Amino acid sequence: MSGLPLSGSCHCGAVRFRVTSHTPVPYQLCYCSVCRKTTGGGGYAINLAARADSLVVENRETLAIYRATITEDGETRHSTAERHFCSRCGSHLWLYDPTWPDLIHPLASALDTPLPPAPALTHLMLDAKPDWVPVNAGPQDAEFPRYPDTSIEDWHTSHGLWVV
Repeated sequence: MSGLPLSGSCHCGAVRFRVTSHTPVPYQLCYCSVCRKTTGGGGYAINLAARADSLVVENRETLAIYRATITEDGETRHSTAERHFCSRCGSHLWLYDPTWPDLIHPLASALDTPLPPAPALTHLMLDAKPDWVPVNAGPQDAEFPRYPDTSIEDWHTSHGLWVV
């Protein structure tokens, strides 16, 4: 099972990682408060999907993990998602959620491998977007108040971008 090898690192260089992805096009912009506040970039985060069994980490002992507290509809719970950060410089590197144990979600901003541009973007969790953040949606872009109706794999496949 091939795919595209991706390499990433934190800002200070203490943590380096590699993964293999069939879905390397950065097309999802998530505006949820957790993504916005843990990445600090542009009001959103861009996650990809990669095979969890392909993850190789240098200096794993330098990692810190954050599980967000989420309040929705008056209920507070801990997210199952584990956001991995460099404990030295604070760079958010990838997300792992045991709900989908075969996947790792590296942040496009943490990757050093050049990524292909997306033919269209998906803006998600717009219900959580603050007013100061503009949505620069193009004519082909999709917008969702919460989650999109297709998976990362389905999106890549439907756009002919699945990497064998």
